[in-house]
Amino acid sequence: MRERRKKEDPKGRRNKDSNIKKIKTKETVNKKKPVLSPGAKKRANSFHVVGMSASAGGLEAFEQFFRNMPPDSGMAFILVPHLDPTHKSIMVDLIKRCTRMEVIEAKDGVRIRPNTIYVIPPNNDLSVMQERLHLMEPLAPRGQRHPIDYFLRSLADDQGERAICIILSGTGTDGTVGLKAIKGSGGMVMVQDPLTAKYDGMPRSAIDTGLVDYVLPPEKMPEALIKYVSYSKVRAVKKDSETAAKMPDSLQKILILLRSQTGHDFSLYKKNTILRRIERRMGVHQVDKLSDYVRYMQEHPHEINLLFKEIIIGVTNFFRDKDAFDVLKTKVYPHLLKGRSPDDNIRIWVVGCSTGEEAYSIAITLREYIVKEGFDVKVQIFATDIDEDAIETARQGIYPDSIAVDVSVERLKRFFTKRGNTYHINKEIREMLVFATQDVIKDPPFSKLDMISCRNLLIYFDAELQKKVLPLFHYVLKPEGILFLGSSETIGGFTDLFDTFDKKWKFFKRKDMLASSHSAVEFPTLPVSYNAPEVTAGEVKKRDKTVGLSDYIEKMLLDKYAPPCVIVDQKCDIIYIHGRTGKYLEPSSGIAKMNIISMAREGLKTPLERAIHKYLSQKSGVVSKNVRVHTNGGYQLINLSIKPVPVFAQNDGLIMVIFEDVKRVEDSEISKGKITGDRDSRKRILELEQELKYTKESLQTTIEELETANEELKSTNEELQSSNEELQSTNEELETAKEETQSLNEELVTVNSELQGKIDELTEINNDMKNLLDSTQIATIFLSNNLKIKRFTPEANKIINLIASDVGRPIAHIASNLLYENLIEDVEGVLRSLVFVQKEVQTKDGHWYRMKIMPYRTSDNVIDGVVLTFVDIDDQKKFLLTVERSFDFVQGIVNTVREPLIILDEDLRVVYANESFYRTFRVIKEETERKLIYELGNGQWDIPALRQLLHDVIPNKAYFNDFKVESEFEKIGRKTMLLNARLINLSSPQENLILLAIEDITGRNPV
Repeated sequence: MRERRKKEDPKGRRNKDSNIKKIKTKETVNKKKPVLSPGAKKRANSFHVVGMSASAGGLEAFEQFFRNMPPDSGMAFILVPHLDPTHKSIMVDLIKRCTRMEVIEAKDGVRIRPNTIYVIPPNNDLSVMQERLHLMEPLAPRGQRHPIDYFLRSLADDQGERAICIILSGTGTDGTVGLKAIKGSGGMVMVQDPLTAKYDGMPRSAIDTGLVDYVLPPEKMPEALIKYVSYSKVRAVKKDSETAAKMPDSLQKILILLRSQTGHDFSLYKKNTILRRIERRMGVHQVDKLSDYVRYMQEHPHEINLLFKEIIIGVTNFFRDKDAFDVLKTKVYPHLLKGRSPDDNIRIWVVGCSTGEEAYSIAITLREYIVKEGFDVKVQIFATDIDEDAIETARQGIYPDSIAVDVSVERLKRFFTKRGNTYHINKEIREMLVFATQDVIKDPPFSKLDMISCRNLLIYFDAELQKKVLPLFHYVLKPEGILFLGSSETIGGFTDLFDTFDKKWKFFKRKDMLASSHSAVEFPTLPVSYNAPEVTAGEVKKRDKTVGLSDYIEKMLLDKYAPPCVIVDQKCDIIYIHGRTGKYLEPSSGIAKMNIISMAREGLKTPLERAIHKYLSQKSGVVSKNVRVHTNGGYQLINLSIKPVPVFAQNDGLIMVIFEDVKRVEDSEISKGKITGDRDSRKRILELEQELKYTKESLQTTIEELETANEELKSTNEELQSSNEELQSTNEELETAKEETQSLNEELVTVNSELQGKIDELTEINNDMKNLLDSTQIATIFLSNNLKIKRFTPEANKIINLIASDVGRPIAHIASNLLYENLIEDVEGVLRSLVFVQKEVQTKDGHWYRMKIMPYRTSDNVIDGVVLTFVDIDDQKKFLLTVERSFDFVQGIVNTVREPLIILDEDLRVVYANESFYRTFRVIKEETERKLIYELGNGQWDIPALRQLLHDVIPNKAYFNDFKVESEFEKIGRKTMLLNARLINLSSPQENLILLAIEDITGRNPV
């Protein structure tokens, strides 16, 4: 249809001569200009705000960028470099040289305007609220500030999709956290190519996030930026005009491509959210139609993974919503740990954990609470996400040093280890968490949970998917378990499943309910490789009876035939006792203890302690035979066996101690002759028994000494550990000093760049000023406050004998060619009064100059000497002298004439009158000069006809003769006069005069 219309009318105009009435078909109606919704109009009329960040080497990148950026792009630019807080920045002046846009320093409360550049002032944090800039005093000490992340996160919150982040040259990682916020809000991220950056730390850290849209040199960024913004504005207009029939069709194809390549189904995610992410990728590639983007994805499979990252991007940071974490410590944790025993486990599931900041934040706060309250419980935190790269980052537990914006200094020291520009999670926190890749929609959940944290995930699910997930959360939570949602999320209509625990920060408590009161939960399940047989109710009852009988028989056999045994843990505390153990164990005196070593009877303690120690060291069964145990009034030989207990539930490391009696030789058998021997033999036996007793005592002493040595070694180990902690503390201090030094170095590099730019500018200005002063040929001398010569122009050599080596010498020491002796006094007077002096002076060769002495003021309005200028007025002076001589000559002639004469200007004001005029009319000079002619006397000259004649003289170059006037004068009586007027031609028409001659004819007969 479009091609046919172009053939009929190539220029796109209607045929004006055509009188055929066109019928509006359905097709032509659809081609009308669409009516935009208010939201589309707002998007089309809004402007983008570009946050530009840099550190060391950033000034050069800024200049390259703005030299190529048109001044009418319609965008606002906010520059946030690392600046020295103690040094006044000159970046505004330096940037002005590179652009025709208005460049100003950001002020508190100023509204952002398009086509304007704002530069952050030193020693301030900058934020945006409702398109207004706000300055805040930084709280973090110097060297630990991250103004770029602080500003970018504020920009993302305020501008959303209109926010653009550009990261240029710099060291460190500042900006990495902020760009994540920009991407999470739907904005765009552009980074300088590290190969073109003077310092590539910030660009590489940003690129490593995998969230960067463009990687370009600074001079090529403006072109890509303008294309992106232009597409966004056009898309804002076209978005509402696209038919609803085509979008879902293309959208389904995109979702199919995503599911095929990534294995994840986004069909139940909110369509508007998916479309916004898709449109952002379309804007990066300048693709107008969804159908064209589908084709692009098919031709570039890597784009599918990029879109997947775009959709699942998680906006997260440590301790997001700090007040919510305060509620965790004050309300939630006390609720979860109430009545807990040391054997209990706290199980928490963090759903959609992204790169792990949220999960680690929960672990840190829980650890702080457990230590503070003295709880001894085991904590297991399961953190899951569908993004494998994000989970891998979370597992490593390594984050940029810019997390200091969100994590307090105390927590950084306690739970993190600083290594270079990164922080590493400490082992005690890392061991509390298990990270796994999991899709909450399709993968099996965890069970028996005390708390679930699912923040800012449900906002991406549509209502149908939320109806599946929330009942699932209810099922896997323990009674009274807590559900923690994001500030923008709610449980919707599932009030029968959860009670509100904290309304503001969206904590909900699991509510017990009857099985019939809600529909069955749909569990995500993994595929199984077998079919389980069905079991009837009768088979269940039969199985229960069989199990009960087998348990009874097993217990009877164990009681009758199995030897006594005790189950202990690795601390030798008794867990379980089987059989009669009274012959081997007895309660110890004092505080009751269930420790097997303390309860062992005489003769058993040492062999038992040695056997357990041997077992723990070699992790294999130990048997000690013929152990002599003293019982009530006698002894008993036993075989002592130590064996491991197979892992049972969560009780790993249990030990089984078995006591097995050995049949003792009775005295009756000796008397019957079964054991014979003479006296010597019995004596030898007695000696052996004594030696054995001594050996036992020596062994006991050795064991005690060994225990003492162990205590000493333990004490030494504690000292070494304390020394290690001190060394670690010293290392942390050195790391802090290194950070401060690095930050100071970045600031110094920025200051150095600014100063170098200022030097170049001043050199250029100095050259311009030198050429300007030389071209004016005005002799100029600059003097300091102590009247020493600072500089001078070549023309000054004609007046004062100056050479290049005279700079720095007092001017009083230099010979002058002036016929003027008060020069030094006048200069000193100007310095005292700050009032300039202007005089005409003459040199010895008769040349005239106009000398002007003025105070020298700096840009800060400080007096720093004087400036002497000598303007050549020799020609004017000589001409003026000639004029004065001519005037004296003319004046002499005019005064010689006996007739009264007056000279008038073009306004008929008296310029001069001769002596004859004053004698004739008996007036004085003060009453005549500068007066209008018709104001002289009592108005005798105010004659309309005369006034008209005089007004015509200058413009018409006219004259008149013998104009008769009769008037009565107060001092001389009635006079009759003839007036004659002539034009006096001067060099300028504006300076022409009228000569009026007066002839007194009183008493004469008229001719």
